[in-house]
Amino acid sequence: MEPEREVLALEPAADDPEVGRWLSAMEDAGRDTLREVEGLPDEAVNWRADGGQNTIGTLLYHVALVEADWLLTDILGSDGAPLWPHDWLPFEDRDDDRRLTAVEGESLQRHLERMAAVRSLFLEHMRPMSSEDFHRIRIRERFDVAADWVVHHLLQHEAEHRAQIAALRDARTRT
Repeated sequence: MEPEREVLALEPAADDPEVGRWLSAMEDAGRDTLREVEGLPDEAVNWRADGGQNTIGTLLYHVALVEADWLLTDILGSDGAPLWPHDWLPFEDRDDDRRLTAVEGESLQRHLERMAAVRSLFLEHMRPMSSEDFHRIRIRERFDVAADWVVHHLLQHEAEHRAQIAALRDARTRT
């Protein structure tokens, strides 16, 4: 008897199949990020490499913050965005020197709960979106943007920071 094969496909995870496939890609990217930090002790999440600017925790916070900001400010904007989730995201993205705000001393569990809460909020607002609305250009103060581009950007953003997270994790084990 042959073992069950893994199926690699983007199953629609929304009302509209096209939107659903993009959201399925977001979920897949999130699972990849979770795999990179699985089992890390809290001290690894808060470890800073010699001369390094960011910790794994800072990067996890940043990924969640950027996802929430693109959703609430740019996709939903004045079209009905819920209030900013200050309980999950109390810090600004960058400090006075334009570096990522250092988010230290939090447990891996807290970071994972934050990421899950933001992703849940994102999916809650994106799942009922029609393909037409997904591609609709939203006029914002600094630029015009469509939700499809935002999701594309968030996929790249998370992947780039996931690589940094893996590099920090691996560097810590070599020291």
